[in-house]
Amino acid sequence: MALAGVLGAVGLLAWACAGTGEGEPVRKAGAAESASPPPPPTAMPTVTVTTTATPEPDPADDGGPCDGKDLVVNMSTADDTFAGSARPEFRITVVNTGHGTCKFDTGSLDVRITSGSDRIWSSAECRHGDAPKETLRRGIPYVDTVTWDRERGCKGNTQARPGTYVADLKGTKVKKQIFRLR
Repeated sequence: MALAGVLGAVGLLAWACAGTGEGEPVRKAGAAESASPPPPPTAMPTVTVTTTATPEPDPADDGGPCDGKDLVVNMSTADDTFAGSARPEFRITVVNTGHGTCKFDTGSLDVRITSGSDRIWSSAECRHGDAPKETLRRGIPYVDTVTWDRERGCKGNTQARPGTYVADLKGTKVKKQIFRLR
């Protein structure tokens, strides 16, 4: 009976240490954890697709013609007196302030030289060939230099005399450049 009691106590202890036995593996104390990763989850993630409508592009965004209100135009000259055979040069800058790129007709830049009411020269009238159209990107200036050969008109027959002249960029509100020929 004592032997049956000891065996019963050992069996009860073994049963308590083994757990319920419902598929749980038995681990030995001090054994290293398994190096294999746990099995992947059985649930699949949910993917949500969202669509947004894009607004219609502005005409200036697609390289269409530039809108005059989006252009900043400036004209300057390096000097106000030109002696001897020095030719007056006028630097013109055009900057697009619109939202995108646009096409700018460089033929619209017409520097006109006058002396009093006498019209002396026009860069548009004396241009050879068609003026190109330039693509203006927002904030990137287009720079052109117009040089006057000091001749009256385009034929080059008559030299302009010494005196005071005014250079104006036709069709814009830029400051007129007053200069002298000596």
